[in-house]
Amino acid sequence: MKQSIQLRLGQSLTMTPQLQQAIRLLQLSTLELQMEVQQALDSNLMLEPVENDNETSESSSNGDSADSKSTEEGGQPESASSTSAETDIPNPDQNDSIPDDLPVDSNWDDIYDSGSTSYSAPASDDDRDYFETHNTDSENLHDHLVWQMELTPFSDTDQAIATSIIDAINEDGYLTTSLEDIHQGLLETYPELELDEVEAVLHRVQQFDPIGIGARGPGECLELQLKHLPPDTPWRNEALQLVTQYLDLLGSRDFNQLMRRMRLAQPELQQIIALIQSLTPRPGSQIASSQAEYVIPDVFVSKRGDKWHVDLNPEAAPRLRINAHYAGLVKRADNSADNTYLRNHLQEARWFQKSLQSRNETLLKVARCIVDRQRAFFDYGDEAMKPLVLRDVAETVEMHESTISRVTTQKYMHTPRGIFEFKYFFSSHVGTADGGECSATAIRAMIKKLIAGENPAKPLSDSKIAALLADEGIEVARRTIAKYREAMAIPPSNERKRLA
Repeated sequence: MKQSIQLRLGQSLTMTPQLQQAIRLLQLSTLELQMEVQQALDSNLMLEPVENDNETSESSSNGDSADSKSTEEGGQPESASSTSAETDIPNPDQNDSIPDDLPVDSNWDDIYDSGSTSYSAPASDDDRDYFETHNTDSENLHDHLVWQMELTPFSDTDQAIATSIIDAINEDGYLTTSLEDIHQGLLETYPELELDEVEAVLHRVQQFDPIGIGARGPGECLELQLKHLPPDTPWRNEALQLVTQYLDLLGSRDFNQLMRRMRLAQPELQQIIALIQSLTPRPGSQIASSQAEYVIPDVFVSKRGDKWHVDLNPEAAPRLRINAHYAGLVKRADNSADNTYLRNHLQEARWFQKSLQSRNETLLKVARCIVDRQRAFFDYGDEAMKPLVLRDVAETVEMHESTISRVTTQKYMHTPRGIFEFKYFFSSHVGTADGGECSATAIRAMIKKLIAGENPAKPLSDSKIAALLADEGIEVARRTIAKYREAMAIPPSNERKRLA
């Protein structure tokens, strides 16, 4: 192939660094945005946080005037010597809240606040946030069982067996490995170990908290919990008989067969089932294994008069300003390294401020559009939810669908009905008999309402629910009803059957 030089004309879209930064900030959640702002404050000396609302107007006027004077006159302005608002640091010698002599039984945490590592002004108990001054770390089920094992008088061999058993217990509290496999795994270290010893240690582990831990099935789990009840508990013996012999009949809701085999009347069987339902089929779930996650709403929705209003969360929207002193040091005609460094940081600070402002404006615009489209939801609830897709909002606010997708991801709205993610208000639609549309969210709410009002002895099947919705003019297939029901974690009709 012969090589040659050719001239071609073409068009391509190139994203500027400013646009890339604006798009990146737009898709960040509130917590991620706070981290991004903190990184910008650490890396750019021109940026500083605004401590209160009174400083916002002063910072904008001071920053702009100082920067304009330095740019036009080519020197440092007179106001450059006035720095940003300074915070007086209290003198530690003036703090008389620390006693000279502490009681013998006193604790360090009783005198000093251990919830924060940075210095802050003394605050009363009413001013401090519980979630900021307390750690949310929690142990998992495995750590909880190991802690109890270390407090139990085990021999070295029994402790090794108990460790293997605890390692085989899943998050629900069930033993996932057979005793034979555990025994085989320990024979290499303990050749004379017998299977009976492994089973004996298992019985000791099953006495740990929570009760029912280490069970090899639901029947054994319920049996362990029933045996820990007082012997005089009403219907305790009958419940033990049911979970050990007829648990499969209870699982299939064959109440007539249960009453015949156990020779019980219907009221008596109801009492026994009520006792079993008071137990915990997954005891491991009682031990928290993850930290609590908190949601910071981006906007607040409130009703004033007859209209719904949307406002940005002032605590979630970071407020920054340009330091007037450093901005005043920038000289227009100076090309020294220090001046170039300051000028670049000043330009980056302006870009970052504009990106934050653009993010807030876009977020507020999209939120108001969603509230306007879903006004019926805020007035009447889930059943009044209207069909809505990204394209509808994009056309209203005159933006691209990809931008709307970024805005609605991990953004939350605080409403009188609860806190919802923006994407919650988007759903597909189903045609109605009169030619209208009904959203999938509204259909799920209707299904939940029908199931809540059904007869427990004769629960509604998916086909019956589809027929009831058809009477309301909503044509939904039976498989669609099943899909929505499973998405809401509602069991099928045969599993919802109860004694009347």
